[in-house]
Amino acid sequence: MERSEKKRDGKRKTKPGARIFFCADSQLSPPKISPTFLPADEEEMVGRSVAKYWRQRYSLFSRYDEGIAMDEEGWFSVTPEAVAARHAELCRRVVVGGGGGAAGVVVDGFAGVGGNAIQFAKRGCHVVAVEIDPQRLSFARRNAEIYEVEDNIDFIVGDFLRLAPSLKGDVVFLSPPWGGPAYNALGNFTLDLLKPEDGYSIFQLSQRIAPNIIMFLPRTVDLSQVEELSWLSSPPLDFEIEENYVGGRLKGITACFGDLASRFG
Repeated sequence: MERSEKKRDGKRKTKPGARIFFCADSQLSPPKISPTFLPADEEEMVGRSVAKYWRQRYSLFSRYDEGIAMDEEGWFSVTPEAVAARHAELCRRVVVGGGGGAAGVVVDGFAGVGGNAIQFAKRGCHVVAVEIDPQRLSFARRNAEIYEVEDNIDFIVGDFLRLAPSLKGDVVFLSPPWGGPAYNALGNFTLDLLKPEDGYSIFQLSQRIAPNIIMFLPRTVDLSQVEELSWLSSPPLDFEIEENYVGGRLKGITACFGDLASRFG
């Protein structure tokens, strides 16, 4: 489905020319879990602050029961598996040419516990996974081993903002911290709220790494600001925006820039 314009709460629209695509829901069928409570021992095990996300664990990692490792931030920041798979498929059309070509390099600037890196690697990309937290990166490596793709991923402990000038690739994937679950309370998420720097600065650093960029952003992100990112290049980058749903719920916005924008559909 394609629309040239999308209203949000009767107020917000994309600028003329922007296109929004709607990503199909996840086809995963996780076991039914009570939406209202966890058994006491399981709630204690994962902590009350992440119990909501624990109930969605199979939509985050379909192989969760095989030993997936998570920390508190990982629970609420990892990309749902179906959405990560969508990102990887879009990327594959550029760096692998749809199949049979040489694997390209995807730089995942904020790898977290590895949800996106795993899906990129599964589709034949070589991934440079950068994560500032050593323990979280160790979880990403463990999770990649469960999916048997660890050999396709370079795990780098470091600050993406400092490492960016020394990195090169075909695509940069960006899902910088959104500020935790509290972002849900914001009616309009502006790019200056991204961490550890504003979205404009992160995007400009990424342009030095690769001509193609994917950003996964909050569902309430200011779409006019996302469009402004395309104008940071001369000539302006092509871009497309996609809404990503899992289980009928809007989980986030994917913005693609460069050659990726022409590979939608």
